[in-house]
Amino acid sequence: MIDGFYVMAYRQIIKFFRARSRIIGSIVNPLIWLGFFGLGWANVFNFPLAKEIFGGVDYLTFLAPGILGMTVFTSSFISGISIIWDKQFGFMKEVLVAPSSRIAAMAGRLFGDSLTTLLQGAIILGFMYPLATSLKPYGALPSFLLAFLASVAFSSLGVIIALKMRSLEGFQLIINFLMIPLLFLSGAFYPINTMPLWMKVLAYLDPLTYGVDGMRYYLAGTSVLTPLLDWIMLVTLATGLLLIASAIFRRATIE
Repeated sequence: MIDGFYVMAYRQIIKFFRARSRIIGSIVNPLIWLGFFGLGWANVFNFPLAKEIFGGVDYLTFLAPGILGMTVFTSSFISGISIIWDKQFGFMKEVLVAPSSRIAAMAGRLFGDSLTTLLQGAIILGFMYPLATSLKPYGALPSFLLAFLASVAFSSLGVIIALKMRSLEGFQLIINFLMIPLLFLSGAFYPINTMPLWMKVLAYLDPLTYGVDGMRYYLAGTSVLTPLLDWIMLVTLATGLLLIASAIFRRATIE
């Protein structure tokens, strides 16, 4: 069981480092958002009243945890693409007929994907500290723990969707349909308490909301929800979605 977990985790990490275009894209895209979107709007909201809107911090400090959450979310969610590729190239069949535990194999895959996502988040956070100088350095560690839980949750969700799909195009269509609403409802770019009521309801149903809010609490010192609620929700979601993904994978058949 341990061997299956280790092998799959190692495979996902090696695949990530060999895909140079994926590494560059996963780093450059958040930096573009932080640079063009963040620095641009930081000047728009450069007046005293704006800090009250963003919980007592400047907009760039408010946005930085949101960019970290966006990085974790997008990288984790699209990791399900590797499931589609494994189906098409026959690797999935080898995993399904292997004598090791399917649950261990799935857990290892998700653990490996989450580690690579954390690495991307650490690189992005390293670029954010010089730009958003009000960010708290000691908030990095708890933010990474929250990011890991969020990554496990969204990697599991991506795998759940991918296990039900047969084509890469269909998977990308569903992912693109879900990603933008989940991002904008999470409070990554603007406060939840400024949303209309119907959006607030959807925001509280968005799993990413709790990751962004928790990271913002530790990095920027402001949040809408309580940190305890953020931890409870992320632990529950990560555990639940991991169990669901493992259960679906355990019942998967070779086509």
